[in-house]
Amino acid sequence: MKAEKILAELNRLRHDLDEDPSDLEWLTLHHVFCFVSYQMGEFQAYLDEQVRLGNVPADAGD
Repeated sequence: MKAEKILAELNRLRHDLDEDPSDLEWLTLHHVFCFVSYQMGEFQAYLDEQVRLGNVPADAGD
């Protein structure tokens, strides 16, 4: 599982909403997207571990 796939999905979800900092859903998606994009290496390591543990299918999102 590549972190870029999850980041792309977060970005798609974020853009499905009107940009409104007073909307908790938009605010949550926006900041999670920003945080994950700044921490891609760590997030990829986390996903790799989750795949190893069987919690995430290696081919999820393909």
